[in-house]
Amino acid sequence: MTLRPFHLAFPVNDLAAARAFYAGVLGCPEGRSSAQWIDFKFYGHQIVTHLVESASEDAAKNPVDGHGVPVPHFGIVLTMQDWEALAERLRAAGTRFEIEPTIRFKGKPGEQATMFFRDPSGNALEMKAFADDAMLFAT
Repeated sequence: MTLRPFHLAFPVNDLAAARAFYAGVLGCPEGRSSAQWIDFKFYGHQIVTHLVESASEDAAKNPVDGHGVPVPHFGIVLTMQDWEALAERLRAAGTRFEIEPTIRFKGKPGEQATMFFRDPSGNALEMKAFADDAMLFAT
């Protein structure tokens, strides 16, 4: 089966700040837009920021490998090289990490590089990478 692009729409409370973050900081090319929403190409997938009066708060934080992981969140699985480059890009942009770039599950099945941060509206993102992509669904 060929992997098809996913589509994710989510709330933001400032389109200009969303544009600066997703296009400027993350480097996502902008697609269509209106006064109420902006499409971005997120590593080959379509994400859409929709302007709302206030973005929703986290439903919870779940403990994972010693960290409080924000729920909900979204992100992408990158190559290790791209993950490292993005971590440096985010640091250079002054991004505040919810969970600093780290290696989770060291020495165990599913070992992965991960980092959590928030967009200007408070939406949580996780970017991760595996030294071996076969470990993505390892148990």
